[in-house]
Amino acid sequence: MSDEDKDSKTEEPTEKKLEDAAEKGNDPISREAALFASLIALLIVLALLIKPAVSRLLVLLQYMLDGVGQHRIENGADVQTLFALSGTQIGVALLPIILVLMGFGLAAAFAQNMPRFVLSRIAPELSRINPMKGFSRVFGGKGLITFLKATLELAIVSVAVGMVLRSHEGLMINLMFMRPTVMPEEILTMMLRIVAGIAAAMALIVAGDLVWTRISWRKDLRMTKQEIKDETKQAEGDPMVKARLRSIALDRARKRMMAQVPRATLVIANPTHYAIAIRYVREEGGAPIVVAKGQDLIALKIREIAAASGIPVLEQKLLARSMYDLVEVDQAIPPEFYRAVAELIHFLSRKKTRVGAI
Repeated sequence: MSDEDKDSKTEEPTEKKLEDAAEKGNDPISREAALFASLIALLIVLALLIKPAVSRLLVLLQYMLDGVGQHRIENGADVQTLFALSGTQIGVALLPIILVLMGFGLAAAFAQNMPRFVLSRIAPELSRINPMKGFSRVFGGKGLITFLKATLELAIVSVAVGMVLRSHEGLMINLMFMRPTVMPEEILTMMLRIVAGIAAAMALIVAGDLVWTRISWRKDLRMTKQEIKDETKQAEGDPMVKARLRSIALDRARKRMMAQVPRATLVIANPTHYAIAIRYVREEGGAPIVVAKGQDLIALKIREIAAASGIPVLEQKLLARSMYDLVEVDQAIPPEFYRAVAELIHFLSRKKTRVGAI
């Protein structure tokens, strides 16, 4: 990415941009957080689990040494039995330690982001083994920041370990003169304090790295103003395309409506501005149905089709104007127009009867 492209990316990423990045596996992840979780797990193991595990393993070792010559090893089945026995005891001793380490590792991952399987992240890509890109990653801006973070971590951890060892300088000298049975307890205590000191130092590093990782991640996902416009247009649809689709839909609906005019019983018009085509057949039951309505040119077209189809057109200015705003095509007329429309239908019926009598 050129510097010009980076300079143009001045806008904060949209929610869609962040969601797309997450779906591709591009999430802000602090590696130091996973390391810190491992240190806490190690601290718990040293403080609570190492002694029972070592005790169980010592019992197993003593059993194996005391039973030398007593264990029958005559064939493969005997060897499998012996290995199964020792393997079970070792597994029982180490299982709590493994579970704690795994649990804290998973907790560190889940606490930062919800893990998801992204096939594209593990698919082979030749660009990942490109020496030039690898060189730019190592010696670029991010590589320099990673190097500085690693240097700072090493310095802080070294200071923490040095302070703990300095406070136990006398103990380390006395270890040479202690009984072997006492040494493991003292070494374990020293290791606990060293790990606790490193964890305390790492807590500050992790807090800063979590903030920096999020900021850096959002900065990498920044967008140009044109990208935001394009995304908005894509989400809402191209206005020109939407207008064209609306026009096509209206045209089709208008054609369907015009095809229904010949089925009308009468057309109520306000000479040229409004026209409402109504169908009423007693045998069909129900209230009169509006089969078409229109204004100006569409109203004239409705009248033209009605005249060609022999549909009577009655000019009722106030009624046509009132009905136009309240009636809907393919729906029954509102109750407030029942009386007025019934009078018109009755008028046409009487007129038709007189004409038939003549």
